Amino acid sequence: MAAKVGYLVVSVLLVGYLALAGHRALLLIREGTWITVTLGVAVLALPLIGGWFLWRSFRFVLFANRLSRELDAEGGLPVDDLPRTPSGRIDREAADAAFALRKAEVEERPEDWRCWFRLAVAYHDARDTPRARRTMEHAIALHAGRPAARRERA
Repeated sequence: MAAKVGYLVVSVLLVGYLALAGHRALLLIREGTWITVTLGVAVLALPLIGGWFLWRSFRFVLFANRLSRELDAEGGLPVDDLPRTPSGRIDREAADAAFALRKAEVEERPEDWRCWFRLAVAYHDARDTPRARRTMEHAIALHAGRPAARRERA
């Protein structure tokens, strides 16, 4: 729950910043000189890029949570039973062993989004966030019945 609150707070702050930057950009453009218009257009790019990034991240979280709820209802959600270090992080060797099992599961059933979802969790547990995200995006695409834009290799 703390992660959701943190995400919400950061998102609200980002939207506020993007609105402020967009407002300043419009003020610069309204000045009408070639320098202020050029600078205003450049500043306007920041809220557009930030808004796109926030929207893409928000959609990813929504779709991943939807898959998580569906998998939980089916009883297929991976159990968080890996041993942890005294600091609370998942033990690396245990995460690697769980990853090997999930990778084998994906190799057996490469078209099953459930296997890809569990592999994404294993990547996350192994502290490989970029691959975890790409693998989750692949699971989302399989669930939606469309081919993934770029297929993640197991």
